[in-house]
Amino acid sequence: MFSRIKSPQQLIAESGADLEGHSLKRAMGLFQLVCFGVGAIVGTGIFVGLADSVAEAGPAVVVSFVLAAITCVFTAFSFAELGGAIPVSGSSYSFAYASLGERAAFLVGWCLLLEYGVSVSAVAVGWSQYLDELLHSLTGLRLPDALAAGPAEGGVVNLPAVVVILMTATLLVRGVRESARATAAMAVLKIGILIVFCAIGFSAFQAGHLSPFATEGMGGITAGASVAFFSYIGFDAITTAGEEVKNPRRNIPLAILICIGLVTVLYCAVALAAIGALGAGEVADKPAALSLVVDQVTGSSVGGGVIAFGAVVAIASVVLAVMYGQTRILMAMSRDGLMPRVFERVSPKTATPVANTWIVAAVFAVPAAFAPLDVVVDLTTIGTLAIMAVVNLAVMVLRRREPGLGRSFKVPLYPASPLLGIGFCLYLIWGTGWRTWLVFACFLVVGAVLYGVYGRRRSRLADAVTPGRDGAARGAEGG
Repeated sequence: MFSRIKSPQQLIAESGADLEGHSLKRAMGLFQLVCFGVGAIVGTGIFVGLADSVAEAGPAVVVSFVLAAITCVFTAFSFAELGGAIPVSGSSYSFAYASLGERAAFLVGWCLLLEYGVSVSAVAVGWSQYLDELLHSLTGLRLPDALAAGPAEGGVVNLPAVVVILMTATLLVRGVRESARATAAMAVLKIGILIVFCAIGFSAFQAGHLSPFATEGMGGITAGASVAFFSYIGFDAITTAGEEVKNPRRNIPLAILICIGLVTVLYCAVALAAIGALGAGEVADKPAALSLVVDQVTGSSVGGGVIAFGAVVAIASVVLAVMYGQTRILMAMSRDGLMPRVFERVSPKTATPVANTWIVAAVFAVPAAFAPLDVVVDLTTIGTLAIMAVVNLAVMVLRRREPGLGRSFKVPLYPASPLLGIGFCLYLIWGTGWRTWLVFACFLVVGAVLYGVYGRRRSRLADAVTPGRDGAARGAEGG
C-alpha cells in the first residue's frame, strides 16, 4: 500500500522557486546537456575501472560492456519517459515520490547518496591516481605515498582527491552557466583523447590477444558487467538538471539516448583497442591502464602523459557533474521537508545552492581521503542498480495511475522494456557478491530508521494534508 504520494503536477508546480522565492535558471541547451551527460559518465569507470573489468572477464570484457549497456538502455528509456513528463531537479527521487510514495522516495534519495555522493569519492580517488601518473610522465617524480592514498592502501590521506572535490565545489557555486561551459569543454576534450587512444591501440592490434575469449566463462562476464556498470553511472544525472534545461520535455529524453549510444560505442572501442594491443593479462589490475597501453605501443612516456592529462580532465568533469546532481537531489528532498532546510536555499546572487554544495563537498571529501577505490565502487554500483530498478517500476505504476500525463517520450515495447530493465538490474546486483549485498542491506536499514525518526515527522506533504501531524499521517496513508 502506497502512502503520501505527490502528483507529477504538484512536483512541477513546486519546482519553480524555493521558499524564499529564488529560482534556478534555465541555461542549458541540448548540446550542453549532452556534454553534461558525457561529463557525468566518462571518467573513472573507463580510465581506471577498465583494468578491473578485464581482470574479471578477460577479452570477453567487451561483452561485459555490452551487457552493462543493455541494462542501461532499458532503464534509459524509463528515465527518458519520466524525465520528459516530470522535468524537475529530483530525478529518480521525484519519480518515486509520484509513483510509489514518500517512504520509497526517501529510500531512493538515501540510495542516491551512494550513486552521486559516494561516487564523487570514488571518482576523486581515480583522479588522484592519474594525477600521479601525469606528474611522473612530466617530471619523473611521483606523489608521496603518505599524501596520495588512504590508510588501506599504505598511505595516510589522499590529498589530491580532496583538492579536486574542493575545486569542483568552488566552480559549482559560481553558477550553472559557468559549470555547463566547463563541463562541455572537458567532455569534448576527453572524447578526443579516447579517440586518439583507440587509434594508437588499434595500430598495434593483434587478433591473437583475444583468444581464448571468455577465459572465465559466463560467471566472469557477469562479474565483469557488474564492474563495467560503474562506467555507465551518471547518465541519469541529466534528469537532475530538469529545472535548468531549456525545453526540458524534448531535450532531456533526447540527451539521455544520445549519451548512452555514444558512450557504449566508445567504451567497446577502447576495450578492444587496449586488449588487442597488449593482451588481457597486461591490462588487468593495472592502475592507469590506458597510459600503460600507450607507453608500451609508442615506446615513449609522452603518449602516456597525454592520456594521463586527458584522464585528469575527464575525471574532474565527472566530479563536477556528479556533485551537481547530488546537490539537486538534496534540494528536492529538502523542499519536501525530508532533509534540513539548508539544502534548499538558493543564493539570489549566483542562483545556486551554495551551502548545499559546500556541505556535500565537505562530507564526501572524507571517504575520498581515506577509503580505497574498490569499496566505494561496489557500494555505488549496487545503490545505482537498485535505484534503476525502482525507476523502471515507477514507469509502470504511473502508466496506470496517470494515463493522461503529458509524455514527450514513451518507453518502446511497453511493458516488456521496463520489466527487462528490472530483470537486468537484479542480474547485475547478483554479480556484485554477498558482501556488497550485506553492506547495502545495512545501509537501507539505516535509511528506513532515519525516515521514521526524521523524515516522516517533518514531511511538508503530511502538513499540507491536514494541520495536525498525526492526523496528517493517517489521512495521507492508503490508496
